[in-house]
Amino acid sequence: MVQGSGAAPLAMQIEEYFMDEEPFYIPQSDEIELFESAYAQKIPVLLKGPTGCGKTRFVEYMSWRLGTTNKKGKKGSSKSNNSVPLVTIACHEDLTASDLVGRYLIDAEGTRWIDGPLTRAVKVGAICYLDEVVETRKDTTVLIHPLTDHRRLLPVEKQGQVMEAHENFLLVISYNPGYQSALKDLKHSTRQRFVSLEFQYPSSDLEAKVIQHEADVSSDIAERLAKLGEKIRNLKEHGLQEGVSTRLLIYAGRLIALDIPARRACQTAVVWALSDDIQIQRSMEEVISSIFE
Repeated sequence: MVQGSGAAPLAMQIEEYFMDEEPFYIPQSDEIELFESAYAQKIPVLLKGPTGCGKTRFVEYMSWRLGTTNKKGKKGSSKSNNSVPLVTIACHEDLTASDLVGRYLIDAEGTRWIDGPLTRAVKVGAICYLDEVVETRKDTTVLIHPLTDHRRLLPVEKQGQVMEAHENFLLVISYNPGYQSALKDLKHSTRQRFVSLEFQYPSSDLEAKVIQHEADVSSDIAERLAKLGEKIRNLKEHGLQEGVSTRLLIYAGRLIALDIPARRACQTAVVWALSDDIQIQRSMEEVISSIFE
């Protein structure tokens, strides 16, 4: 997926957000059917789950799937221009309403308006994905409220207008409950505007399939890495703040695929990435040694 430039014409901006091929995704439960139903009913979706468990990949897959399934539920062409456009916004504490909606800019030709990513998504009927929404300021989060009820409206105050969302527009947000705090929590007035899908790390057999595909390693290596992930996540009860993500296990697999010794690959991609605590690092290295003898 290639993202367009903010200075490009609107049609060009959105066209470049189409998925050019089917993303690899293995469902864990009925999340695909639930998302499709929410999309059909224009209900905003909240994705909850730990980092690196597949939330973003799931949204990318649904963008492709919804575009290649016709109204009768039959599969159509998998060409990129059939997918539902996807606009992804990585939220952070400095994200402002203008960053989402747009702003006036001055250039050699004078003053002109530039649509923000949320406005572009609203206009053309894209899936707008706000990743880690709790990281943004609460006054910015309130901006999305009119888009999440029956009104489906986006106020563009600087232009003095209210924009009605395209019929295909869908708002999707995500966050990691493990990082919740009193300062970074999703307001109840926001949470209750979404249906919620909970994600966890996949079972060992599913995770092994994902690792094998994404890292291009043998089934044996993939199964060992999935086993490593399962055992390290159990260390959360012994001082480890965050369990190892599927993403890090894939990174380790990619290093192994390029002939980096398995223990060294796991040390750099998993152990050192997860913790600076010497005792916890040693505990993880013992687990690695027991799996990759």
